[in-house]
Amino acid sequence: MARTGFYSGSFDPVTLGHTDVIRRAAGLLDKLVIGIGVNPGKVAMFTIADRIAMLEDEVRPIVRDTKTAIEVVTFSGLAVDAATAHDASVIVRGLRDGTDFDYEMQMAGMNGEMAPDIQTVYVAASPAVRHIAANLVRAVVSMGGDPSPFVSKDVLKRLKAKTAETK
Repeated sequence: MARTGFYSGSFDPVTLGHTDVIRRAAGLLDKLVIGIGVNPGKVAMFTIADRIAMLEDEVRPIVRDTKTAIEVVTFSGLAVDAATAHDASVIVRGLRDGTDFDYEMQMAGMNGEMAPDIQTVYVAASPAVRHIAANLVRAVVSMGGDPSPFVSKDVLKRLKAKTAETK
């Protein structure tokens, strides 16, 4: 039986922290479905189409290296329902620190009640990327800072193009 995982987030933008978790999770799974959460109440920096393209570009070398199938999808509603819809047996969650752990434990408990057949697996972020969060990257960009330590070269190009659009 193939092990399918579901990793959700806004990926606005895709950071080196995201790709760290994706690469490490891919090494544990046969298939990884990356779900971009669509929340109409949030104003995103990048469109859904942009985020799909960013993720597809970022995961291409991970697929090549790990031989894990990776699919990028969008979803609205509960991540656990999206995981179920994609036949995932595992929900992948990245952890940066103890605050993440406390929150994620609550989410795992809730998800476990709603979908007892799906296990939550935590992937601790590598020390080099543990401090990176997409909302902080957006803040750096919005204040004219340099986001290059936090994103890939391709995502950096997209960020620069996006900020040039808004000027």
